[in-house]
Amino acid sequence: MIVIGTDTHKRTHTAVAVVAGIGELSGEFTAAALPPGFAEMLCWAQDLDDERVWALEDCRHVSGGLERFLVARGERVVRIAPKLMGASRKGLRDAGKSDSIDALAIVRAALAEGPEQLPAATVDEQALEIKLLLDHHDNLVAQRSDDQRRLRWHLHDLWPELELPAGGLDREKWLARISRRLARAAQSRRVKICRELVTAIRARTRRIRELERELGELIAAKAPQLLRLPGCGVLSAARIVGEVGDIDRFGSDAKLARLAGIAPIPVSSGMRDRHRLDRRGNRKLNCAFHRIAVTQGRMHADARDYLARKQAEGRTRMDALRCLKRHLVRRVFTLLNQPIPTTNPAAKPAPALT
Repeated sequence: MIVIGTDTHKRTHTAVAVVAGIGELSGEFTAAALPPGFAEMLCWAQDLDDERVWALEDCRHVSGGLERFLVARGERVVRIAPKLMGASRKGLRDAGKSDSIDALAIVRAALAEGPEQLPAATVDEQALEIKLLLDHHDNLVAQRSDDQRRLRWHLHDLWPELELPAGGLDREKWLARISRRLARAAQSRRVKICRELVTAIRARTRRIRELERELGELIAAKAPQLLRLPGCGVLSAARIVGEVGDIDRFGSDAKLARLAGIAPIPVSSGMRDRHRLDRRGNRKLNCAFHRIAVTQGRMHADARDYLARKQAEGRTRMDALRCLKRHLVRRVFTLLNQPIPTTNPAAKPAPALT
């Protein structure tokens, strides 16, 4: 079997093939980052070996086209996190950086993890739409936060006595008050900038709420069972679905936990037996599970009892939360493997900001 590491760019893709088991370099090929180039690269790989695995650095914006092309033709494709590729490149004998060196680093990272152990990439259009909408939602929230910070400093310069509550600029009541006060003030440059910021914040807030409603509808159709999980709202469910994709590519909940960086890493030495947090996983997916765990620890009686038991055993609060997150991965894995009922009136979207 050969493992083909591919370094993807906007214009060209460079592939390096290595024989699994012995690490022998089998070939190198560069093609244009267009469907005809993808076909040429596939023909090159088919001439090398009948059994092959493609390892692509997980850069969806430049590797998505090649990934979809290969998956549609029955090729096995695995995604390599950039952190793994970067760590692998440090251990290569060849100094410097080039497309072929990066492609070889991707192969080494795949071989170190085990190509058969990595979840295969799949094309799930519904999950992709959810991920795209959620990423757009998060970008709008970040842009709105930037505008709100700038508005707060401008307002402080205009009226130091004005006290705005935390989260006040998210609410129309406070935006209307500020807008009226700005309209009555002398129309200086700063006041005009403040009025523009208020208009931008209002527009982004409306769009954010529209996206949350749209995500709620998509999740209710794609994975309504997640919304019945205590502490899991629309945004957390959307993040899980968008990052996991097709759950069938995970052979067990342990592989899903490894992807999310929730499976602990042993760091024992001598008589000291302990584990530490794995920071190599998907941090966005990890964050979604963390939000659910924190919410359950606040509002769900069973989760509170579980955390209390773990802390009584001598664990810290964060260690107890990590144990709860591992339990949640197992629960989510089970829920996503359940068939979706044709009619599910009970699965109404939870509040978007849970």
